[in-house]
Amino acid sequence: MKLNKKQLLKVSISMALAGCLSISSAYAQDEEKRDDSILEEVIVTAQKTEQNLQEVPMSVTAVDGDIMDEIRSGGSDIRFISGRVPSLIVESDYGRVFPRFYIRGLGNTDFDLNASQSVSLIYDDIVMENPILKGFPVFDMDRVEVLRGPQGTLFGRNTPAGIVKFDSVKPSAENDGYIKLGFGRFNQTSIEGAIGGEISPNWSARFSFLHDERGDWVDNKPGLVDPDLNLVNGQANGDGNLEGYAEDAFRFQLAYDGEDFSALFNIHGRDMDGTARVFRANIIKPGTNNFTPEYDRFTVSHDGGNEQIVQSKGFMGKLEWDLDNDMALTSITGYETVEAYSRGDVDGGYGADFLPWSGPTIGLPPIDDVPQDPNYSGIPFPAQTADGIPNHSQFSQEFRISKANDNNFWQAGVFYFDEHLEVDSFNYSDLSIEQQIPPVFDPNATNRAHTGYANQVQDTTAYAVFGQADFYLSDETTLTVGGRWSDESKDYTAAVPMNPFGDPVAPASVSTSAGNFSGNISISHVLDDDTNIYARLARGFRAPSIQGRVLFGGAITVANSETIHSIEAGFKKELFENRARLNASVFYYQMRDQQLTAGSGSANVNQLVNADKTVGYGFETDLTAKLAENTLLTFGLSYNNTEIQDANLTVSPCGAGCTVLDPREEPDNEDNLNVLIDGNSLPRAPRWMSNLILKHIIPLDGGDLVLSTDWAYRSEINFFLYESREFRGDALLEGGLRIAYETEKWAAGFYGRNITNQDKLIAAIDFNNLEGIVNDPRIWGVDFQYNFF
Repeated sequence: MKLNKKQLLKVSISMALAGCLSISSAYAQDEEKRDDSILEEVIVTAQKTEQNLQEVPMSVTAVDGDIMDEIRSGGSDIRFISGRVPSLIVESDYGRVFPRFYIRGLGNTDFDLNASQSVSLIYDDIVMENPILKGFPVFDMDRVEVLRGPQGTLFGRNTPAGIVKFDSVKPSAENDGYIKLGFGRFNQTSIEGAIGGEISPNWSARFSFLHDERGDWVDNKPGLVDPDLNLVNGQANGDGNLEGYAEDAFRFQLAYDGEDFSALFNIHGRDMDGTARVFRANIIKPGTNNFTPEYDRFTVSHDGGNEQIVQSKGFMGKLEWDLDNDMALTSITGYETVEAYSRGDVDGGYGADFLPWSGPTIGLPPIDDVPQDPNYSGIPFPAQTADGIPNHSQFSQEFRISKANDNNFWQAGVFYFDEHLEVDSFNYSDLSIEQQIPPVFDPNATNRAHTGYANQVQDTTAYAVFGQADFYLSDETTLTVGGRWSDESKDYTAAVPMNPFGDPVAPASVSTSAGNFSGNISISHVLDDDTNIYARLARGFRAPSIQGRVLFGGAITVANSETIHSIEAGFKKELFENRARLNASVFYYQMRDQQLTAGSGSANVNQLVNADKTVGYGFETDLTAKLAENTLLTFGLSYNNTEIQDANLTVSPCGAGCTVLDPREEPDNEDNLNVLIDGNSLPRAPRWMSNLILKHIIPLDGGDLVLSTDWAYRSEINFFLYESREFRGDALLEGGLRIAYETEKWAAGFYGRNITNQDKLIAAIDFNNLEGIVNDPRIWGVDFQYNFF
């Protein structure tokens, strides 16, 4: 049965109310079990100091490590968190690397390797600026915090939408550790472990690691061979089956805890070798967003290569001094570096229309005696590209001083950031084109040799001064005021030493420099021992961005700083003597000069534009409840309405024959196909989102039987700035389950992901054909864990 939006909302609200009624009933039944059924206090560092979640005057959701372990079963990458908290979407056109984050509808669909985002990722106190760094694997985690709304005061630039903040398990004097083995569908194998404890007085350490691999599950079909042209597909060049990967990561932490001084050092690294996201040619039925009859989830036919390699490493050092007069000084130093290469068959199929033959919708060459469908528009031109990072370094330094007393708590600091980034872009000729007679490109080229090459260099320097103070106006009321001045400069150079379409293009340079003030003011009030209310006004910004996909004829474009003003109000309440926790917020924001990413519509280029104004409003709710002593429910619901308000903003629509719904800029001018996008919602921004996690423990002799299920729903989304019938994603509901037997020393479990085997269009490429990206199929497996000490 398929639920519409109103039905889903009714079901969601009914589930929440039913949960509350169940709590009330259970509470009244058994007075003696109350102490064993209360919720644990949740401590977060959303304001760079430890606080009870219920006392933080902003919309925050925290997910602990145990829940994360269950959700990411089966080799899930960082995208596992998408939809598992209100208003958060994480997606990627690359695969296991380059995740793109959206909060309250705000994000960035840019696919270039120097792209900035509206959501900042903080991993163990260090900002991960480059999009490849944001994909670092999640393992041995303590918690993740999702901070919604502008966070410019304490976290600075590029946080107008919010922050996703991961914190790993830290070393302690207590000896502990584990080893976990997993085996699943598609030959998935994972080994994860950690061990730590005291190594000498005041010193402790922890080492954790992850090995995860999965076999290919998409078959690059051999296809048919034309004896006259001697054509074969991409399997001949060694890139046959797709979607497999092998990944290793580690983290070593060393901690010192003295009387007036503490230190934490963190060294981490990643090595991933696999395939890039699979693009699928002409899988969308014209005039709809349905799959064509020829679509097969497990089969494609590509004549281009596909590979993806990422290596990264980094260091974090955090030093804290307890000073006189209740003051503390904190220093956080970070260094990150990454190398990456990702290549894919961007047209998603085989051949091209201008060849002596043209392929049907899945890109296969036709059989000679089978006529081509005259209504079918195939692949107009081949597109096989790669992007790589041969050289990258990121350095960050923060000094912060804080003081606490009976009347207030304040903190102030300085921040410095420096990044050097080099990006190489390559164009390749497809194997089917090279074997044509006569060849279209260099007759001496091989499928592994690039036919075009561009280089981009970007240097970014930023610094900031900031401060925030909590003023205790009374025992019940706290006023928080903060501000930050940020300054950032970028120097960008792009060149095309090998132009696939003509003469080399000489280097061109662009520089930007911008300063901006961010700030927030909030007030919170304790109504009673169980209820806090708050209101918050915040301003944030994203620094200017530069983009130049010059290899394919695109110009260097610059987007000015975007600024956001947001107002939010909410309550945080504990129910039934802390057996349930209900937090809710409403918000409204206006963003000026929002940076948006627009494709050309007919070529593989990217350009940046600024929208005059974008508005958004909505609400979020978080419910956590002990339905019974051994039953835990987590439920979230959010609504986000976004709208672009710019009467003059136009973009080029698809070059793939899609049905565009937006009005033309010049309806009578056939040379101008641009469309107006005023009034459109933001791309990848669902209005409705809901999530549910239900966990029940059945005590048995010697251990516990643990049953859990999790579900995430989002309503339909638009893939691009313009609207069309084809490039939309239907509502998506995915669920997971886990059944495990656990003791103090070991555990064994069975898991499933996407257990209803939803097969949906979740993204698209619009410049070449009606090309799409689909979600992963159903995954199942088993895992075993042994706990040391």
